[in-house]
Amino acid sequence: MDKIKIKGGKRLNGEIYISGAKNAALPLICASLLTDETVTLTNMPILSDVKSMNALMEQLGTKIDSFDDFIDGHESKTYSYRTPKLESLTAPYDYVRKMRASYYVLGPLLARAGKVELSLPGGCAIGARPMDIHLSSLEEMGAKIEIKNGYVDAEVDGRLKGAHIVFRNVSVGATCNILMAAVLADGITVLENAAKEPEIGDLICLLNKMGAKIKGLGTSILTIEGVDKLHGAVHKVIPDRIEAGSYAVAAAITGGKIELINAQPSTLKTPMQILRKMGVDVSPTERGILVDATHKKLVGEDIITEPFPGFPTDLQAQYMALLTVAEGAGMVTETIFENRFMHVPELMRMGANINVHGHASAIVRGTKKLSGAQVMATDLRASFALVLAGLAAEGETVVNRVYHLDRGYEKIEQKLRGVGADIERIKETGED
Repeated sequence: MDKIKIKGGKRLNGEIYISGAKNAALPLICASLLTDETVTLTNMPILSDVKSMNALMEQLGTKIDSFDDFIDGHESKTYSYRTPKLESLTAPYDYVRKMRASYYVLGPLLARAGKVELSLPGGCAIGARPMDIHLSSLEEMGAKIEIKNGYVDAEVDGRLKGAHIVFRNVSVGATCNILMAAVLADGITVLENAAKEPEIGDLICLLNKMGAKIKGLGTSILTIEGVDKLHGAVHKVIPDRIEAGSYAVAAAITGGKIELINAQPSTLKTPMQILRKMGVDVSPTERGILVDATHKKLVGEDIITEPFPGFPTDLQAQYMALLTVAEGAGMVTETIFENRFMHVPELMRMGANINVHGHASAIVRGTKKLSGAQVMATDLRASFALVLAGLAAEGETVVNRVYHLDRGYEKIEQKLRGVGADIERIKETGED
């Protein structure tokens, strides 16, 4: 398995281009299953999760063409997806175990074909993340669902039926899945307590381009009038707010100055507000966001993760890394996932002062300097937190299991080297 080696202590300066959003791209790919016409997605990130999703789509019968593309002078990918006929209605374990987002095929396949077999998903080990909200909502729409031998077996007699569904918890995954199921349902579906994340808005935009009738964009109540058929469309994936937020912390933790090209300030209001409270200058520019921590004294600040527009759980680990080098203390409270502090022991190996209280909160007291160490990545966002700590640490840090990083961060070494980091990938074979 590859490793990443970092020699810390370098102030990062320059600009980083923010790629298309992973968390938007994956449901957009699955939305192409709702039509037999071509759906073309531009500004696609070059990630292993996209590769895994494409492999699953091809197994279902999707024909995929890829094109090298340039957006604003930066390398990108365009993919076209066409599924004239579904050759399989099964999402097997070998595909789904690699990536939890594979469950986004559930709604589209059930809506289009009336039947689907989905292996119960895997993904990052950051909590149970049950699928019961997805399944109970589909049952309200007329689906019959059984779970047997590790698979969800769902079918519907004829078309799904419109329903008034109130999600008991805000769930991005369930909102995406039920949206895609409802666009081809018979009648009107109303979703209450729906997720409002920008990635949901991106999915709604694509579905409406394909001929869906969805109202309520950006609100917690979505109204979907089912249609008989959807058509093809061309759609540009939104920039990745989590990637942008991660590199914003890279500027802050090294006392540097980075312009995040293509970042959207409207999707990052809460994380950028936290950075300002910690003492960092953050300002919108014509091209994105400028993060300037030059000669700034960082101070601790409390963070609580919440659904959008609150602080994103996907930036919690990165901001915890920043708190480890700030003056004073900050409390980090995780309300979304119950097992998302697995990066704490690895940060402590580098000299961080962190006390975890149960599964939900941690007190981080700043230290003058972190020290380089061998550390182990446990999940996607924790991996980046360890890279950030390595950038700030004295000496050399080696991050193991960086395949997690490749799932969600495009060309991380190249982007960081471009702003002055001393970072390289070490190709390894065998066990780590």
